[in-house]
Amino acid sequence: MNALFSGTNMQIHANPFVFECELARTALVIIDMQRDFIEPGGFGETLGNDVSLLQAIVPATQRMLHAWREKGGLVVHTREAHRPDLADCPPSKRNRGNPSLRIGDPGPMGRILVAGESGNQIIDALAPIDGEIVIDKPGKGAFYATGLQSLLQQRAIRSLVFMGVTTEVCVQTSMREANDRGYDSLLLEDCTESYFPAFKAAALEMIRAQGAIVGWTAPSRKLLAALGD
Repeated sequence: MNALFSGTNMQIHANPFVFECELARTALVIIDMQRDFIEPGGFGETLGNDVSLLQAIVPATQRMLHAWREKGGLVVHTREAHRPDLADCPPSKRNRGNPSLRIGDPGPMGRILVAGESGNQIIDALAPIDGEIVIDKPGKGAFYATGLQSLLQQRAIRSLVFMGVTTEVCVQTSMREANDRGYDSLLLEDCTESYFPAFKAAALEMIRAQGAIVGWTAPSRKLLAALGD
């Protein structure tokens, strides 16, 4: 067997070694699966990226989300989102990237990375349901300038399972933040992606290097097996 499931305690055969967690003390964190990043015609494609790479992880991510929900696990969704007045978007962030289409500018799905705009919403296939946490984050990491840490502490969460995009930016940043706050984190390899495959590969290696210096990685089937699916 690739994993063992006994009550709420799980052992997942991961890289670089077994990842252990308790379902009741673990949250599934889905990073930035937003229309502007994933869908054709959105901000990501406008910048010249191949969004089909990100779309390819949706089925596996959806399958994992449904299985987690069925077991009653806590789910956290994040969106990279700024206030309409951009008071939470420093010039050092807004002025980088494509100068012709910056954060806050009108884009194909509304103002770019602004809360409430159409493109800023999570794709339908992974849309949050009642009872799930939704975090609007002004930075790359899920903990920066958000209430995530407090919400996790209220629920006595100790471990995090990550999915989402992009692997080397918002996902890895969030995992590093989690590591600094004492959480053990597992990244599901087929439920995360980058516009640049080489960047994803490098990020996975960095995360699990030197004995899980940032966290663990594993294919989603290992966790599904642990959940009994």
